[in-house]
Amino acid sequence: MHLKTDSVSSTNGQTENYKSVYKVGLPPRRNFVREFADAVKETLFADDPLRPYKDQPKSRKLLLGLQFLFPVLEWGRYYNLSKFKGDVIAGLTIASLCIPQDIGYAKLANMDPKYGLYSSFVPPLIYAVMGSSRDIAIGPVAVVSLLLGTLLQNEVDPLNDQEEYRRLAFTATFFAGITQATLGFLRLGFLIEFLSHAAIVGFMGGAAITIALQQLKGFLGIKNFTKKTDIISVMKSVWGSVHHGWNWQTILIGTIFLAFLLFAKYIGKKRKSLFWVPAIAPLISVVLSTLLVDLTRADKYGVQIVKKIDRGINPSSVGQIHFSGSYAFKGFRIGVVAAMIALTEAIAIGRTFAAMKDYQLDGNKEMVALGTMNIVGSMTSCYVATGSFSRSAVNFMAGCKTSVSNIVMSLAVMLTLLLITPLFKYTPNAILSSIIISAVISLIDYEAAYLIWKVDKFDFIACMGAFFGVVFVSVEIGLLVAVSISLAKILLQVTRPRTALLGNLPGTTIYRNMEQYPEATKVPGILIVRVDSAIYFTNSNYVKERILRWLRDEEEQLIANNLPQIDFLVVEMSPVTDIDTSGVHAFKELYRSLRKHEVQLVLANPGPVVIEKLYSAKFPELIGHDKVFLTVAEAVMTCTPKAREDV
Repeated sequence: MHLKTDSVSSTNGQTENYKSVYKVGLPPRRNFVREFADAVKETLFADDPLRPYKDQPKSRKLLLGLQFLFPVLEWGRYYNLSKFKGDVIAGLTIASLCIPQDIGYAKLANMDPKYGLYSSFVPPLIYAVMGSSRDIAIGPVAVVSLLLGTLLQNEVDPLNDQEEYRRLAFTATFFAGITQATLGFLRLGFLIEFLSHAAIVGFMGGAAITIALQQLKGFLGIKNFTKKTDIISVMKSVWGSVHHGWNWQTILIGTIFLAFLLFAKYIGKKRKSLFWVPAIAPLISVVLSTLLVDLTRADKYGVQIVKKIDRGINPSSVGQIHFSGSYAFKGFRIGVVAAMIALTEAIAIGRTFAAMKDYQLDGNKEMVALGTMNIVGSMTSCYVATGSFSRSAVNFMAGCKTSVSNIVMSLAVMLTLLLITPLFKYTPNAILSSIIISAVISLIDYEAAYLIWKVDKFDFIACMGAFFGVVFVSVEIGLLVAVSISLAKILLQVTRPRTALLGNLPGTTIYRNMEQYPEATKVPGILIVRVDSAIYFTNSNYVKERILRWLRDEEEQLIANNLPQIDFLVVEMSPVTDIDTSGVHAFKELYRSLRKHEVQLVLANPGPVVIEKLYSAKFPELIGHDKVFLTVAEAVMTCTPKAREDV
C-alpha cells in the first residue's frame, strides 16, 4: 500500500495527520447462484480435485478417474523389484504381529478368534488397491473391537445367541462401511474433525485402561466375569473372585510372557534397528506358551485355552446382514459410531506417516477406501477393520514402500487360516491377554496429555472428561463426553469471542492489544476495541454488550482521574471475517447506545464480506461514510482534535 504522507512525526505516541489515497473498497457484487456455488466449492472442494482433469482428452480423464478410485493404477506403473523386497519383509513382519493380535482382538469384540483373522485377510486386499497411504497396516484394532463388543452385547447376548450376535456384527460392519464411503464420496471428511486431538488423547487413554482391565479375566483365569466395562465393576468382579476364581498357573504364564513382551518393546524403543524384536515377540510368545500348555497339559489344571479354530478362509456372510427391521437400525446406529472412531484413528495414522515420508494423503479418498473394504468385509465374515497404529509403526520401521505390504500380510494370514489354525488349539487365553495389554499400553499418551495441560486448560478438561467417561462409565459414554466437550468448546468460542482494548505503540502508527503490549498507550478521547471473531446471531448481542462494557469501564476511570471523556469509539474489524443480519442489527443498536453517550462510532478496516453486507444494510449511511477507515491509524488521526484542526 502506498500512502501519501503530509508529515510523519511522533508526539506523545501519536503520528501527525496524514491522508491515504485509498478508502475501504467495496467488492464487486456477485449474483446469488455464483456466491452459493463458490461457498459450496470452498467447503467441499477446497483442494480443487477437478484441476487435473482440466483441458484433458476424454481418455485421459477416464484414466485419471480410475486412478482416483484405484491409486494402485498410478503407483503400480513405477513398481519394481527393489520396492517389492521392502514390502515383502515389512508384510511378513507385520503378519507375525497381527496374527496373535487378531485372535485376541476378536475376543474383545466377543467374536470367535477366526473372525479376527478373517478381518486381516480380505480388508487389507481391498485397501491395497484403493488406499492412498503407503504405510497403513489394515486389520482389527483394540479400541474399535472393544467398542463393537460393548455396543453389540447391549443388544444381543454373545454367549446365548452367538448366531444373532454375529449377524448384528456383520450388519454394523456393513453400515460402518457405508458411512465411511458416503463421507468420502460427499467429501464430508471435515465432520470427523469434531473429535478434537485432546478428546482423542483422553478417549484412547481411557480405552487402553478399559481394555487392559478387561484382560484381567484371561490374565487371572477368572471364569465368571462382569460384562460391564467401568473400572469399579471390573475391580469388584476381580476381587470378588480372588479366593475361588483365580488360577495361579494362568497368572504365572501371563506374568512371564507379559514381562517378556514389555522387555521386547523396551529393546525396540532403545534401539530403532531392533524394531523387529517387539514385532515378532507376540508370535514367539504364542508359540512358546502353546507348546508349554500342550506339553504340560496345563488346561487340565484350569488354564483356559483358545480351543479349536476352524480351518479355511472367509465364508460369505451376505445372507447374514440385516437390511431391514429393528436389527438393521441397531446395526446402523452401532456402525456409525464404530465408523467415526475407525476413521479418526486411520486418518490420524495415515497423516502421521505421510508427513514423515513427505507425501500427500487424500482424506476423502481414504474414507472411500476404508468404507469399501468394510462393506466387502461385512459380506465375507469380517468385522470393522481400520488402520492399526502398532502395526503401521512396525510396517514403517520395516521399510515398507507401498501398500503391497498389506497384500503380503494378507496372504500370510490366508496361509495361517488354511494350514496353521489347528495348532492354536492349546494357546492359553492368558497369553492373548498379555499381548493385548502390552499393545494398548502405548495408547496411554501421558506426554501428550501434559502438553495439552500446558497449552490449553479447556482442551485438558475435554481430554480428562473423555478419559474418565470411558474409565468410570463406559466406552460409549466416554465417546459422548469427548464429542460433547469438544462441541461445548466450539460453542463457547463462537458465543463468547475475544475482544481486546488497543493502544498505540510509542513512536509508531501501530495499535496492539494492551494486555500483550503493556507499553502501548491509550489515545485521549478515543477508545479502540478489536473484535476477534466473525459476528453472528450467536454472539452479536455479547459483542455489543462487551464493547459497551469496555466503554463504561474506561469512562469510570476517566471520571475518577478528572480526564476528558471519550468522543470516539473505534472498532477494529480486521479479524471479523463475516457478519450476519443479527450482527448488523447489533451494530445499529450499538450506534444508538453510543449516541446517547455522545460518542461517535467509527469502523476500521472491515473485510470485503463485512463491508458488502454493511452497505447492503445501509449502515455506512447511518454512521456516515466518513466514519469508515482503512486503518486504525487513519481513524485516530482523523478523529483526534489535533488532526481535526490540521485538516
